[in-house]
Amino acid sequence: MERIPTSPPLIPPLAPSPDRPQWSVMIPVYNCAEFLPYTIESVLAQNYPVKAMQIEVVDDGSTDADVEKIVQEVGKGSVSYYRQPQNVGSLRNFETCINRAQGHFVHLLHGDDRVRDGYYRAMQKLFEDFPEAGAAFCRHYHIDEQNSIISKNVRDDNPQRGLLDNWLLRISEKQHIQYATIAVKREVYEKLGSFYGLTYGEDWEMWVRIAKHYPVAYTSQVLAEYRKHTNSISGVKFLTGEYLEDAAHLFQLIQQHLPPEHRKQILRKAQKNFANYGINIAHSLWQKTGNRTYVEANLRKALNMHIDAKICYKAAKIVAKMALHDLKIKPHAPERATGKAYT
Repeated sequence: MERIPTSPPLIPPLAPSPDRPQWSVMIPVYNCAEFLPYTIESVLAQNYPVKAMQIEVVDDGSTDADVEKIVQEVGKGSVSYYRQPQNVGSLRNFETCINRAQGHFVHLLHGDDRVRDGYYRAMQKLFEDFPEAGAAFCRHYHIDEQNSIISKNVRDDNPQRGLLDNWLLRISEKQHIQYATIAVKREVYEKLGSFYGLTYGEDWEMWVRIAKHYPVAYTSQVLAEYRKHTNSISGVKFLTGEYLEDAAHLFQLIQQHLPPEHRKQILRKAQKNFANYGINIAHSLWQKTGNRTYVEANLRKALNMHIDAKICYKAAKIVAKMALHDLKIKPHAPERATGKAYT
């Protein structure tokens, strides 16, 4: 079985049963044991009726800890555990999560993220009030390794609740959703399939795919927390800029979901947004690593994706900072009078 499916894996429907829970909180994990207790505790703290919520950790062969023991100790019998026979990769693990989900609503909550008080009741109320919605999501905070809030997602400061207008075009030009924030009806996955294509941005393609076929509900409440790690930009794809190449492929997958008359305009907007993102990553890499090779790779690929005066200006500022740094560390000749070197 291929680790990265080339088409959406099928999700077989479940047999009708009056005993199905409303919710399946599926927690995919791989080597994130230090954060998993916080994730599980955030779900249990919702005090959702046991019969109404399936909670399961799906372990993709973690090697950092005894994950099953953590689940038993923290879950206290309310959380089940499944371990893949072998490491299958993130996409296949998400597929397993969805297939094992028994509930009407599926929440893929990664093992280092958290939900805030009231998440599940708010999402269920959205589904009840807007039954035509295929998915529902909220706003989120960013947290660090110490569970401190480090930034707030401010996509929309105005109190809103309901179905989103023109959502297919809006979500196609920019990624607005984190996994922790969105719940999806299982029947939607049954119709549209699971994640596929690539391991960077696969969720964005999925949210666009859903928006093509279903209305999407939203609340501006902040009900989820997405964890940002100090080494979050240290992955090889970010160091080399390969994520920008993945994004270019992702844009083509998204294009197929759009009406032909909107494709060119949306593609330009998506390229511009991601080029700006690439410039920001280059800046962060320079601050955190000081590695010119990494920075130049990101700058080059970002500018290849989209170029305009604003992006050129931002890129030039980074190049100037690197040049100034080179001047500061350049060795100086000793002073003639004292024999001392400049400092």
